[in-house]
Amino acid sequence: MRPTPLTEQELLSRAHELAGFTLDELAVQAGMITPPDLRRDKGWVGQLLEWHLGASAGSKPVPDFIELGIELKTIPISYTGKPLETTFVCVAPLMGLQGVTWENSHIRHKLARVLWVPVEGERDIPLGDRRVGSPLLWSPSADEEQRLRHDWEELMDMIVLGQVEAITARHGEVLQLRPKAANGKALTEAYGANGQIIKTRPRGFYLKTSFTAELLTRAFLL
Repeated sequence: MRPTPLTEQELLSRAHELAGFTLDELAVQAGMITPPDLRRDKGWVGQLLEWHLGASAGSKPVPDFIELGIELKTIPISYTGKPLETTFVCVAPLMGLQGVTWENSHIRHKLARVLWVPVEGERDIPLGDRRVGSPLLWSPSADEEQRLRHDWEELMDMIVLGQVEAITARHGEVLQLRPKAANGKALTEAYGANGQIIKTRPRGFYLKTSFTAELLTRAFLL
């Protein structure tokens, strides 16, 4: 792995250097084997880019570039540059929510500064042939943060009121809450409708594709 970048500019320069390379080319440089597809290796593209960019966090619940406070997010895009899937941000807390506010929330911390790296994601392009795009270093504008906060507060209110099972992917304008687990057998505790403790699948916060499409469109004038 490359040394950890010391400044935002150094990190951004490294990300720009990757633009145009295929995943196969980058894998060879990193001494990695490109899997046939991402069905069993969903995080592989992110791990490959972490290696090239010098991310230091590993699997710890802190920004990928701890010293810079920057999170790395790869985003699969279509031929027209539109995001092909929602973006996982973090696991949602379902218990022990006293004192949790938007200001001190984990999700706000994760989205404070993000390095977006688009990668070709169309299914008919073999994984190794997919190219990396130009990066975008982003922090939410006041308007974007307000929209994120509004959705987060609405979703958290439903969790506190014991309505977690009633939340669907349609709730939220820019943020959604969805089950986040490798399989349906993984269960965690949450509040039930009558205040009792229930078992439910872990949930994760995801950015909707309409929101990430806005970011890319504005940055690259697609």
